[in-house]
Amino acid sequence: MFLSETFNLGNAFKQYFEIVPAFSDALKDEVYRIRHEVYCEDLKFEPTRSNGHETDEHDANSLHLLMRSVKTNEFVGCTRIVRPPPENPGRPLPFEATCASTLDRTIIDSAALPRDRVAEVSRLAVIAGYRRRKGEANCAVSISGEDFGTSKQARFPFIPIGLYLGTTELARLNGIETVFVLTEERLANHFGKLGFSLQHIGSPIEHHGRRIPSMMSVSGTIDNMRSNLRPLYQTIAADIERGFRNNGILEEQSDQGKQSLYPAGLRS
Repeated sequence: MFLSETFNLGNAFKQYFEIVPAFSDALKDEVYRIRHEVYCEDLKFEPTRSNGHETDEHDANSLHLLMRSVKTNEFVGCTRIVRPPPENPGRPLPFEATCASTLDRTIIDSAALPRDRVAEVSRLAVIAGYRRRKGEANCAVSISGEDFGTSKQARFPFIPIGLYLGTTELARLNGIETVFVLTEERLANHFGKLGFSLQHIGSPIEHHGRRIPSMMSVSGTIDNMRSNLRPLYQTIAADIERGFRNNGILEEQSDQGKQSLYPAGLRS
């Protein structure tokens, strides 16, 4: 990575983007609209819908995130964390159904884990104007070596990394310890190089292209996060905390007697 360790990614991120937890129906509509634009209109992975919203049966059990451009105020990306329904915790997560025949259960058996502590990150999407580079027209989101610039011109893939860090913090706040993803192998490998503790847990499958199932420990990712990513994580965690407070989900915390939202290792 060409960015200097002294370059503050958190300060850079908040000049351009903001993470917004989608609690309200209006914000969820923005999530579904972006997904329709990317998955139905651009990529044609899903059929178009008359209402312009891409939704499925897992959305009711999901936590949703948006990314907003500070300069234009438009929403430019989204993702979700799918949880097993509390009334039917044994119901398979999307990847468990899609990869049922290819998962390596000697590595981990997701069905045997406490179901209130697992989830799947999916439907990560970025609108075309923010991902339309050579070779990316057929990808919902991507990271390449070019995203990190050169020794003379630094660059960083704020959108995909920001969305994944947002899901990491949202998972932590909701007591989720293990998250699963089904994504392009190249994307998974780039996240691994950034310090995300992604572990492949099965063979690649064909699902809108070649995809591989992976898992990530939420606490392990936070505890072992690279020092240059910590300011970015703190900034995104503050965005999510503000979203929680604005929706009355978290009471204001006093200086005494209440645990900070930030993990101890990531406090300023």
